[in-house]
Amino acid sequence: MKTMTGLLAATALTAAATVAAQAETWDMPLAYAATNFHSETAASFAACVTEGTGGELEIVTHPSGSLYGGAEIKRAVTTGQVNIGERLLSAHQNENPLYGIDSIPFLVSSFDEHEALWDIAEPAVSDALAEDNLHYLYSVPWPPQGLYMNKAVESVDDLAGVKFRSYSTATARMAELTGMLPVQVEAAELSQALATGVAESFISSGATGYDRKVWEQLSHFYVVDAWLPRNAIFVNMQAWDGLSDETKAVMEGCAADAAAAGLEASKAYTQFTLDGLVEGGMEVGPASDALMGGLKEIGETMTTEWLETAGEDGAAIVDAYKGQ
Repeated sequence: MKTMTGLLAATALTAAATVAAQAETWDMPLAYAATNFHSETAASFAACVTEGTGGELEIVTHPSGSLYGGAEIKRAVTTGQVNIGERLLSAHQNENPLYGIDSIPFLVSSFDEHEALWDIAEPAVSDALAEDNLHYLYSVPWPPQGLYMNKAVESVDDLAGVKFRSYSTATARMAELTGMLPVQVEAAELSQALATGVAESFISSGATGYDRKVWEQLSHFYVVDAWLPRNAIFVNMQAWDGLSDETKAVMEGCAADAAAAGLEASKAYTQFTLDGLVEGGMEVGPASDALMGGLKEIGETMTTEWLETAGEDGAAIVDAYKGQ
């Protein structure tokens, strides 16, 4: 009897050890604050995967650039330093023009337009990520981008000399064409950059300004609806290939749910954050006709430049979108 009891105990311990050996924990770096809707969506996705796999794969999110800064996340996942991460795609347009398909100025200005464009562009962007050793899972758009300023502006001429926070090729080029001075600043560093005068302006959604309480340094938000960039979640290709078919199915199901939930959260967050900027003391409203006209002229220049670098693949996406 004692022998049988000992055997059962040993078997139980062996089984527990096997389960523990099979269980994995993946750290997931995020660039934005834990309270940002992108980070909340990612946290829900992570919990979905953990629950759906019965704990065999646990994903732990690390918001606010606490594990890797925004600029480091894509490379960290590509090289396998971490297995999964989230990144603003357009920040890597310099690596592949297709990553900037969502940041062509004024090509789309609403959620419906953007989703129509993304339906066409997503397969090509997924292929581009695969070339960078990344398996694409899902992505979520930001609300339409507006212009944050520390003063009232009526035309593009009023922007000359302003220190402008850039986070991508598109934003840096916009700064150059408007006469502003581009300064590379990641989202996690934005509050400090504004407080110290490193940056005086930037283009982003109401969400970024609300999350960072930019009314403490800035005074105006102009609704220009320049574009809607996307945050993408991707997995190191070797890590993905190493998963069982069952785990892959769980992750894909959770990714589909996260994409749908994230889109709705982005839509809901749009007006909520604009109202929050007003409550914080900022003047929020449409740009003047003169300012919009100047920005759209710059947008046409940037569109031409993007098409020249993106080649036939990029042109085909834009033509297909415009031809709908």
